[in-house]
Amino acid sequence: MSEIKQTFNSSLGKKLIMALTGLFLCTFIIVHLGGNLFLFKNDQGYGFNVYANFLTHFPPIEVVAYLLYLAILVHALYALILTINNRKSRPVAYAAQTKSPASWSSKNMGLLGSILFLFLVIHMGDFWYKYKFTDTVGFKEYRTNVLTNERIVNDFKPADPTFEHSSTTENDVEIVRVKDLHTKVASSFSQLWYVIVYVIAMGALSFHLLHGFQSAFQTLGWTHRKYTPIVKFIGKWFFAIIIPLGFALMPIVYYFFK
Repeated sequence: MSEIKQTFNSSLGKKLIMALTGLFLCTFIIVHLGGNLFLFKNDQGYGFNVYANFLTHFPPIEVVAYLLYLAILVHALYALILTINNRKSRPVAYAAQTKSPASWSSKNMGLLGSILFLFLVIHMGDFWYKYKFTDTVGFKEYRTNVLTNERIVNDFKPADPTFEHSSTTENDVEIVRVKDLHTKVASSFSQLWYVIVYVIAMGALSFHLLHGFQSAFQTLGWTHRKYTPIVKFIGKWFFAIIIPLGFALMPIVYYFFK
């Protein structure tokens, strides 16, 4: 046990934890983007609200969500520890700076991570916290004719203050009542400052993943002459371009076109 503790207290051990939590967070953002694509559907928020309800009421997903929160905190904490340790090991800057092959993103991971952490605090406070723990998010009632697929949408105010959601069927009409997170999202994305903050954060995410994804594989020793170029390709085009662009398009589309 002492050897394991000593390993994870070492610089290499901290980097291993950073790599593992980072890859776990990479899987999360794939799922998160997939669910958020419901925002682009022209269905008056039905798909997105049902998706949000599923995330917050399906026990296995809730367990994974709390593991996610823990991973974010651990990843941020160990990044801070490693940064402080690196500065302590070289308290005096070199008199002459030599040209380094390191990329801009690799040299500024601390700055990029700080921007992302601040954004997460704002983002979760505005959406997750208000959705879960306040009454500032209202409810929507969706009545869908299962034969014609016609849908009627109305605001819904439950008589029971503990009401969370319901789904019933009456005379070929499916009645779904859920919290209306979609309206909250649309309201936030109607504010220019929020759109700017969101887009800047996605830019930071792009550069953070550009270096972090492939760096995690190197830290774990998962390198191979044949497969490393594939990892770099996925890290660059999928994680550093497609995913941040997909997230950034959401506030832009809502601000200009919704």
